[in-house]
Amino acid sequence: MTVTLDLSEEVLTLLRAEADRRQLSVDALIEELAKSLPVDAASPTSAELSFVAIGSSTSGLYASEADKMLADGFGTD
Repeated sequence: MTVTLDLSEEVLTLLRAEADRRQLSVDALIEELAKSLPVDAASPTSAELSFVAIGSSTSGLYASEADKMLADGFGTD
């Protein structure tokens, strides 16, 4: 499979240097590095999003209780 990557010159230089050191092509180096990643890292469900819980409820109410919040006048002030 062919994949096109948009890399900075600095990153490309690092990859080429490491590939040369290991006597590999850049393609083979990237494949080797990818294979060393943990298996569950490829699963999108295992990713933890950095913004999760930044708007945590302080009232004890959650999105599933939106109808109750609206009925109580949320957003009318």
